[in-house]
Amino acid sequence: MKWIKVLVVLFFLPWILEAQVIKIGSIAPDRSPWNDALKEIAREWETITKGQVKLKIYPGGIAGNEEDMIRKMKVGILGGAVLTNIGLIKIEPDAFVLTTPFMFHSEKEMAYVLERLNPILEKQIQEKGFKVIIWTMSGWLNFFSKTAVLYPQDLKKQKLAFSTGEPAMEQAWKKSGYNIVPNDLKDLMMALQSGMVDAFYLPPLVAGSGQYFPLAPHMCSLKIAPLVGGMVIVDKIWERIPENFIQPMLEVVKRVSAKLAGETDSLEKKALDSMKKNGLIIHEAPADSLSKWKEAANKGMDELIGKVFKREIYEKMLQILQEYRMKYAE
Repeated sequence: MKWIKVLVVLFFLPWILEAQVIKIGSIAPDRSPWNDALKEIAREWETITKGQVKLKIYPGGIAGNEEDMIRKMKVGILGGAVLTNIGLIKIEPDAFVLTTPFMFHSEKEMAYVLERLNPILEKQIQEKGFKVIIWTMSGWLNFFSKTAVLYPQDLKKQKLAFSTGEPAMEQAWKKSGYNIVPNDLKDLMMALQSGMVDAFYLPPLVAGSGQYFPLAPHMCSLKIAPLVGGMVIVDKIWERIPENFIQPMLEVVKRVSAKLAGETDSLEKKALDSMKKNGLIIHEAPADSLSKWKEAANKGMDELIGKVFKREIYEKMLQILQEYRMKYAE
């Protein structure tokens, strides 16, 4: 019987000793807080698994844009990716409800809704072949413009840059009355310089780091939508990781993600202070403006509900949001 045990060990030994290298794509620039966090996860995962699981990171869009990365995961070139809401929507359109314009008023509301929608969305994403390792929220989107924008009619007078690849969302903005100009982020600087666009919406950190704000120095304080994203790994690859490593690996991701959220808040405040010193003007949204923005946004919602995401998931989100507001009403 001993020789049988020896054969079993010899058969499985190459698998035991060979590291599982998971190639991870990301659009986050190298040396950015987001990529530093990913490197920290890679180091800790390798330690936890005693070298059996290693991450090879491709930052700064080296592996392509988010649509490219999803395609590469499907054909086995990449094992995972860090995605923004744009990428998550490409995998599971129902995830779009989390970035519905002017829906959420605070991070606490967003966290409450996300926690309760997570099981539904994660199941749907897993059915598409991907395991959600962690959800992330990297701040909020704000309007930046060449002249002040406080109400919808102010924005309607300007040409708004819009990321290409989301035709339904583009139609929703147009139906709400806005002058949309499709434009990739890599071309935004040129578009602002040439006058092709007058306004855009981005997180303040990106507006600052990309030096877009000097050409659109007016920022509206109103939060448009949260920037929700996540780290996903191809489900078949995740299933090959030994069970005893899974929980410690997930705990690392949760801890690093929480630390990153705190760092992002701090960096955003520093970025805003720096931008203000260099000409950024922040306009506080008037008390009556939110209702007007919501009214304008609602005109385009029928382009999304039942077309981009299911009505059932939208109504579920509204139900959870109403539950939160009733529970924690001030």
